[in-house]
Amino acid sequence: MTAPGISVGDLLSGRPDVAGMQTSLLAGRAGLSRRIRNPHVQKTGLALAGFDEYLKPGRVLVLGESEVRYLQSLPPSSRTGALDRALGHDIPCILVTGDLAPPRELLDAADAHAVPLLCTPMTTPLAIARLGALLDDVLAVRQTIHGVLLDVLGLGILIVGESGIGKSECALDLVARGHRLVADDTVEVRRRSESSVIGACPALTRHHMEIRGLGLINVRDLFGVAATRAAKRVELVVQLERWDPGREYDRLGLDERTYDLLGAAIPLLSMPVAPGRNVAILVEVAARNQLLRARGLNAARALAERLERQLDDASDLEDDEGSEPADDD
Repeated sequence: MTAPGISVGDLLSGRPDVAGMQTSLLAGRAGLSRRIRNPHVQKTGLALAGFDEYLKPGRVLVLGESEVRYLQSLPPSSRTGALDRALGHDIPCILVTGDLAPPRELLDAADAHAVPLLCTPMTTPLAIARLGALLDDVLAVRQTIHGVLLDVLGLGILIVGESGIGKSECALDLVARGHRLVADDTVEVRRRSESSVIGACPALTRHHMEIRGLGLINVRDLFGVAATRAAKRVELVVQLERWDPGREYDRLGLDERTYDLLGAAIPLLSMPVAPGRNVAILVEVAARNQLLRARGLNAARALAERLERQLDDASDLEDDEGSEPADDD
């Protein structure tokens, strides 16, 4: 699992999204190695008024029109003191919005404290939204796992299991049935929120699958561009297991298990693999069943509730028959 964090320099040079913000560097070039560790930006004018303890480390500081106008209203000495106190904290960089001209003291303080000072013509709300979404993606917790990720009927299914159990063959069968491949063998997952995990394929192996006996195949070339997609949210994990005759398997589907993926609990289905079982069809049915469960339709639970009601009705009937008064004659 990779720890989140990116330097200001890497963000500016490696993300075309930043170029879309028309961001320019005004000062503080010596601090481009500073790392952004939190996707939530901060916009606190209180820091310039002396309440700098509210500044959070590792978060980009955004200065809008109100902050810049406030700085311009201060005497030069007070302006320098406020900026020295604010920039003395662990601030990765400062972003001035609205294409405003920052005071000379802000440029000097950025160079003195080695804090990159950026400028964008975008308005403050739009810049915060765009930068927040960008950092949320860049700083997402990431992990590389062994498995296959597919889009089955719009549901992201991650197939895991020991090597050689048939994950890729199952995925190929699903692709042939009209479903879409995201990643084979190596899946890069990242957590976007508490419950949302996105899976994708490394660029080097994108659209490719390894099938024992066939070798490497290009799914997009064989089945067309509609047979693949770049990324998909993981919504169900299917764990393939070798059939164990001595093991008791869930026959009703009442047990609801989860798979821990980057701290998110993903619904888990354990599926035994044995000769004669069409695993691809079973995975497709599992996808349909999971979609119904997401809509509140659980066949196993509904059957269990009907059975319980019938047993209760039969018990009440027996109690009524047993409590009938005896005939005096």
